Amino acid sequence: MPGTGRSSLSRRRVVSKLERGPGGSYARALYRGSGLSAEDLARPLVGVACPTTPLSPGHVHLDALAERVEAGLRAGGCTPLRFPTMALCDGIAQGRGMHWVLPSREIIAATVELTVQAHQLSALVCLTNCDKIVPGMLMAAARLDLPTAFVSGGVMPACATPSGPRVASDVKEAIGALKVGRISDAELREIEETACPGPGRCNFMGTASTMCAVVEALGLCLPVNTCMEAGSEELGALAEQTGRVAAALLAQGRTAREFLSPKAFENAARCAMAVGGSSNLFLHLPAIAAETGVPLDLTWFSDLSRTTPLLARLKPSSQHTVSDLGRDGGIPAVMTALFSAGLGHPSAPHITGVSVGEVLEARTAGLGVIRPVTDPLSPEGAYRVLWGTLAPEGAVVKQSGVPESMRVHEGPAVVCESEEHVRERIAGGDVRPADVLVIRNEGPVGGPGMRELSIPAAMLVGMGLHESVAMVTDGRYSGASRGPCVGHVCPEAALGGPIALARDGDRVRIDLDAGTLDLLVAPAEMAARRSAYTATLRPASGFLAVYRELVQPATTGARLVARRTD
Repeated sequence: MPGTGRSSLSRRRVVSKLERGPGGSYARALYRGSGLSAEDLARPLVGVACPTTPLSPGHVHLDALAERVEAGLRAGGCTPLRFPTMALCDGIAQGRGMHWVLPSREIIAATVELTVQAHQLSALVCLTNCDKIVPGMLMAAARLDLPTAFVSGGVMPACATPSGPRVASDVKEAIGALKVGRISDAELREIEETACPGPGRCNFMGTASTMCAVVEALGLCLPVNTCMEAGSEELGALAEQTGRVAAALLAQGRTAREFLSPKAFENAARCAMAVGGSSNLFLHLPAIAAETGVPLDLTWFSDLSRTTPLLARLKPSSQHTVSDLGRDGGIPAVMTALFSAGLGHPSAPHITGVSVGEVLEARTAGLGVIRPVTDPLSPEGAYRVLWGTLAPEGAVVKQSGVPESMRVHEGPAVVCESEEHVRERIAGGDVRPADVLVIRNEGPVGGPGMRELSIPAAMLVGMGLHESVAMVTDGRYSGASRGPCVGHVCPEAALGGPIALARDGDRVRIDLDAGTLDLLVAPAEMAARRSAYTATLRPASGFLAVYRELVQPATTGARLVARRTD
């Protein structure tokens, strides 16, 4: 394991931020009630953000890893203090519950920020694993700018079957296959019962693994963490070493924003592009960067993707899992390949005290999961940004999951007012080859909450329609989605975007090669429709009502920004 940097606690004493003398008596008394000793309180207090919950298979096991982190922190002369955050499971929340998932990112960020600030903790270790928890904790780390390290909780093992590895995303596609009689009820039940054999993050390149890869490329966790399996001793040892590294960061005074720089953001984006990551990167990386004052727009993403080769294609776009990626060298091998081609910044810092280029240096094992940079799967990265009359401010598609035959597609619109509506139309036989499903009122404001349309997209795959039917929405998709799925259409329908004016039968043209998304309706007709249009928002209450008032467009990361009332 790499060293822990330029200095150590043995050479520089770091004291607790807890007030000394009589002024700190009340806080010390209360901490004693939690079981802390005088010796504990004399050391720096380090927060361990640990969102363990039985609600999520990706987080149900994290307490054991937290104990290893705490052992490393104690060995480094610190007193660890564990605290929770929420951790929703995107898969379990599919459908109605999805309204609340993207907004949870803001609550996770706030929970970490408020806990650390209220208790004036000296440093932070974030245990994380799944879709919104990773970016939420990264946003908090950027706000706090304290010595910070991350541990990703590992992937669940894939289920071996005669047809290849089975993972959670196979269940969604099986639902569609059942609807068209390609599999039986018993076969669906068998897939359901075997796809998730135990704790851990889903073993495909969805948003969770994409964002864990981002953490590794940013230099905020130890090498190969992304691809380790949950419950392994390898991961436990890494967690303990991370505690020691966090203690060293505190001794050195090295804080999170050192690792959240423009160069590091480029490394992270190129990494996600090279491994066919989730398009939700376009929501999360700008939101994280905005906390440091760095703007990342769609043009920035577009330019990077056009110059980043696609080196790996993982489930559900191939039979390779995240575990397979790890066996072929993992994120270090991907970054080494990119750096060798002059792509990215190997000089960016790493929490171990050396550069990212040094600590992530690795070669592939030659298993064929990671292609050579001289012979990539595609000369371009996973994403394509589209602009046009249907998306004047942009839209995003994961082009690495689009069949070659659908890179350019034109067809009649089948307009749906919600996720429920598109499911009804698919199940009811309203969708035919060549159609373009246009799903609106699912953006950050219109949803509210920008639901992911993962199950409708998977249903099309299961029904064999993903090579003839396209989907376009102001909502978003899972990293597990494949096929011609265009999301993040801006402006969204609730803000008066052209998607609000589309009608059944309108011609829609998608051209990934040209980077365009157009509604082929005459300008005069569009003007007439707009003059007669009145936006109607779904009712929202509780936190969703607050979210709707404060959320920014998807093009800027769908983050919350306070609005002045004067």
